[in-house]
Amino acid sequence: MTIRVSIACPQESVEIDRKRLRDTARAVLEGEGIRDGEISLAFVDNATIHQLNKRYLNHDEPTDVLSFPLSESAGRLAGELVIGAEVARTEAVERGHDVQAELALYVIHGLLHLCGLDDRTDKDAAVMRQRERHYLEQLGWPDVASKGDD
Repeated sequence: MTIRVSIACPQESVEIDRKRLRDTARAVLEGEGIRDGEISLAFVDNATIHQLNKRYLNHDEPTDVLSFPLSESAGRLAGELVIGAEVARTEAVERGHDVQAELALYVIHGLLHLCGLDDRTDKDAAVMRQRERHYLEQLGWPDVASKGDD
């Protein structure tokens, strides 16, 4: 059993700490009970994530992360996260922290969605924030999970 994490970075405006974000993804999946999986992380520009957000969710704006489950069975997960690298940079600058921490939050958030968590209700969002903070702390990232919405 193994968790494979591949990273694509078809943008050049935000540097990506591939090793640390790959390690973050593996730790989250293992923490959520996934022992076998194949996850793809794509760090894209605003134009790309805007187009995908419009196509799949009918939201006409760039977003932070989109989660695409590809398959799931007992203990095995396959999926793709498309992460808005420029969104992360903008948010990190506005909130005064490192862009890598913001990217880690998006990776954690997207993976929690793939693992079955949701954040559509206030109660579910509170659970999601608690799990995000758990992994940020466990992995030595600063707590950037609060966006003033708690």
